[in-house]
Amino acid sequence: MSLRLSDLSACFEGVIPSIIATASADGAPNISYLSHVVRVDGEHVALSNQFFAKTAANVRANPKVTLMLVDGLTGDQFLLDISFVRSIDAGPLFDRIAGQLAASSAQVGMSDVMRLRSADVFRVRGIEKVPSPVAATAPAPRRAPVDLPALADAIRAIGRQAEAGAIIDSLLCGVQQVLGYANALVLIHDSHRQSLITTGSIGYENSGLGSEIVSAGGMIGAAAASGQTIKVSDMSRVRRFGEAIGLEAGATENTTRTVVFPQLPMAMSQIAVPMVTRGVVAGVLFIESTERLAFSEEDAAALDILAGQAANALRASEGEAAAAEAGHATATPEPAATETDIRIVCHRFDDSVFVDGVYIVKGVAGALLRLMIEWRLGEGRSEFTNREMRLAAGARMPEIKDNLETRLLLLRRRLDEKQAPIRVVRIGRGRVRLEAGGPLALTVRD
Repeated sequence: MSLRLSDLSACFEGVIPSIIATASADGAPNISYLSHVVRVDGEHVALSNQFFAKTAANVRANPKVTLMLVDGLTGDQFLLDISFVRSIDAGPLFDRIAGQLAASSAQVGMSDVMRLRSADVFRVRGIEKVPSPVAATAPAPRRAPVDLPALADAIRAIGRQAEAGAIIDSLLCGVQQVLGYANALVLIHDSHRQSLITTGSIGYENSGLGSEIVSAGGMIGAAAASGQTIKVSDMSRVRRFGEAIGLEAGATENTTRTVVFPQLPMAMSQIAVPMVTRGVVAGVLFIESTERLAFSEEDAAALDILAGQAANALRASEGEAAAAEAGHATATPEPAATETDIRIVCHRFDDSVFVDGVYIVKGVAGALLRLMIEWRLGEGRSEFTNREMRLAAGARMPEIKDNLETRLLLLRRRLDEKQAPIRVVRIGRGRVRLEAGGPLALTVRD
């Protein structure tokens, strides 16, 4: 049986470098290593144009080229007889290759060096497996194919949710139950801070809720910026989490106002899937595994479907909450008050909030908490609507109109995680209540 490109999927994961062999017009040979080879379709591959000048000149002078690919699971080698078709420097395929190159380059601190200038497309004329005197190592059993009925159930479960927290939890549940991945995060885009903020988490000893990834670079940032799924299949050769905003040794959240980004020890594979709705990236679904080449093309497609469904559901939830009219809430007694004041300190320069000396959150979520506390102290009320918060904070933070629900979700979860003596409780569509275990004492600092 003749080999097809689809049979070589493990060769395109970048685990083992590929080799390109070219010849000049007069037949002089040249061999170079390649950083990226991408399967375009059943008949074409694309090569990142990071060649040495000699290789590039040979390709233009003599379009007949030999490419060697290596299976990252078995070590099997394949020779491809390819011929140059065209060079591209724009479009979806170029963006896809550029995103992968940017992600892997950022991991090793070379994002300013390895920038894609163009991608060269080649037609594959033949594939030959290289004979080996030594039997290849049998690959570890691959996970079962995606269960389509289970995927459909997960999509419906996400669509049934009306609240941001339930949507994100349903997405993470789908990742775990349908695909079997135990470590996953949902990061929501925050244009105010130019970052992505962890708002959902499963599988980590420390949840990392409130931790940030800078939007400008790194694997997660590249996925958000490009709207393209990006994966790394062998982390043993790269520096991990170069884009994470972390803490120095001995530092704490209370001194830095920074939450440590969660990490899976010995992670070998990572995938970042943008959550896109109507062409806008609302966040990123990030998953990692201790297995090499953990994420198949089928897995990536299923994750893209789940992430897209969650993004659409979050957008619908935001719209419904924004349109909800204020109603008459049923009176609910608050927890018994104590004689000790709950000390709340807010810093205007980054909108960070501390409760009894414990750092809670910053940015828009912190501004919303301060707003509710000021209303409670000044007007004596504890129930608020999304609409009034959006109007009150929107002049200073215009993008709040797009993701107020997720900011309130982050605030609620951080207060609960820190076991703070105050809580923000969702009491209806577009409405919340501030509950406190004692008198509030607010200090606002610049």
